[in-house]
Amino acid sequence: MSRADTEDFTRLFLTDTPMMDTRAPLEFSKGAFPHTVNLPLMTDDERAQVGTCYKQQGQAAALALGHQLVNDAIKQQRMEQWLAFARNNPEGYLYCFRGGLRSQIVQQWMKDAGCEYPRITGGYKAMRRFLIDSQEQIVAASQFCIVAGHTGCAKTDLLNSLDNSIDLEGLAHHRGSSFGKRPEGQPTPIDFENSLAIALLRQHHARPNQRILLEDESKLIGRCAIPLQLRERMAQAPIVVVMASLEPRVEHSFRNYILYKLDEWQQALGEEAGFAAFSHDLTDSLQRTQKRLGGALYQEIDALLQQALVAHQRGDNSLHRAWIERMLRDYYDPMYEYQLVHQHGVPEFTGNAAEVREYLAQSAAAG
Repeated sequence: MSRADTEDFTRLFLTDTPMMDTRAPLEFSKGAFPHTVNLPLMTDDERAQVGTCYKQQGQAAALALGHQLVNDAIKQQRMEQWLAFARNNPEGYLYCFRGGLRSQIVQQWMKDAGCEYPRITGGYKAMRRFLIDSQEQIVAASQFCIVAGHTGCAKTDLLNSLDNSIDLEGLAHHRGSSFGKRPEGQPTPIDFENSLAIALLRQHHARPNQRILLEDESKLIGRCAIPLQLRERMAQAPIVVVMASLEPRVEHSFRNYILYKLDEWQQALGEEAGFAAFSHDLTDSLQRTQKRLGGALYQEIDALLQQALVAHQRGDNSLHRAWIERMLRDYYDPMYEYQLVHQHGVPEFTGNAAEVREYLAQSAAAG
């Protein structure tokens, strides 16, 4: 029994429905959705040729050129990919930019091959508009609570242990600080916005009466910008503050920015090249803080970092704790304390991670 085409965007995003994007690779790279695979009808070059033909000779000529370009072996190869996607994702859908000719052609060709597969009415453009509108409505209607605290007090871990939270750093694929870069890079701005809108949609549908917990962030997480409307709501929201002494914060930062970061680089590039990239990453990240650190302090911390990297390459990673401690104490802590005083009011609650988690869990239950 064939399934009908759909415009139930809420269900598509809440259920992580697999989707086949038939737009050209360049379109897909600029912005897409989670759980989506790009299996284009046309390559970028083919699409450009058809677009030029459409402008000069009209739709009929452009369609004829498209069929000429995507024919025989090329058509068969792409058809096999579409059919394999349909077999592997029997509950999925296909779409193009506006739900027009490209998705209709793919759908018809698949039907001719014996596979009736539904498409999404309105395509990418309608889904993107739906997410923008939904995000605006949800942000306006929701209550938020901000989790703040010194760098290294494991705020992200705490948030991820609670259901009514959104991990902005996870969506941005960045650890948030000057040292937060990750080897795989970050999503495009549009991909980040789409993922954030879907996360908000999930919270709104699953827990409409609970506050949404977010970590205290600046307007940029790496290169991903938090939407202005959400930033304004975050600035007005109550905060809870996680307290932790310096030593456990050094250890937490050591795990995140040394052990985990090195492992990610080596997973991506191999042992030797990964260590070189890891070393460059740390050195470059520190250099970006030079202006705020000031020349003398920067030179001191850089010397500690370089000593640590030399020792690390020889098998001893323990020296990293020295420069991490200096960065926390002399750079991040003063900056955080200034922001806490000047940007936030009196905290709603202050405690260690366990106390804050219990308070937030009880607040969620009461809400």
